[in-house]
Parts: sequence; C-alpha cells; structure tokens
Amino acid sequence: MQMDTLSDALIAILNAEKTGKKTVTVKPASKIIANVLRTVQRAGYLGELEYIENHRGGMFDIQLLGRINKCGVIKPRFPVKKDKYEEEERKYLPARGFGILVVTTPEGVMSHEDAKEKGVGGRLLAYMF
Repeated sequence: MQMDTLSDALIAILNAEKTGKKTVTVKPASKIIANVLRTVQRAGYLGELEYIENHRGGMFDIQLLGRINKCGVIKPRFPVKKDKYEEEERKYLPARGFGILVVTTPEGVMSHEDAKEKGVGGRLLAYMF
C-alpha cells in the first residue's frame, strides 16, 4: 500500500540514478507527479517523459540523464512567502544556485526560481540537486 506516491516516485528515480540505469518506470501516475516531473525536466535533471496508460492508474517512463545527486519530498508541505525563498534554499540545497526547490503556487507547480521571478509564494513540494 502506497502512502505518498510523489515520494515513491522520487525515490524510484534516485535509486535508478544511483545504480546507473538509463530509464525508470514510475507508477502509479498522478497530476502532481506529472507537474513535478515536468518542472524538474525543464530544469535539466531529466530527459524524455512518456505517459503510458495501463488502466491501473497509468505510469511514466522516464529517461535519466545522470545529473541527480539527491532528491526528496519536503514533508510537511511548508508554506513559503515570496521573499523567503533564500531561507528555504539554505535549508534544503547544498549551495546557492545549485539545485531546485519545486513549489506549488496559485499559478501552478514551478521551480523556486520561477516563483521568485513571478513574485508568488506557495508550498514546498520537493527538492532536487
């Protein structure tokens, strides 16, 4: 029984990266997982994403680029104000400008850099570097 599908997806990706695999299949699929994966893909950490419908919740086939050192879900999903991203970067990322925080905002799921540019706050979902 899965409790947190986003956490399970990121753990599967991290384990596949550590073992040197080129692809990984993440199941079940959900909208939040899709949005987080697209955000991470735009940041350059993942290759091609493909959604496969199997009538059991679907799954994602993901190509790995070998750029992920660590990733994880931030629980509980802490709220962050639009001018407080620097503090959260210090907590979760190893260096300034290295890695991304994935944030859900009223304008959708995006990286913390995009949220800073747009001037919106939100809730922290995940980190990756």
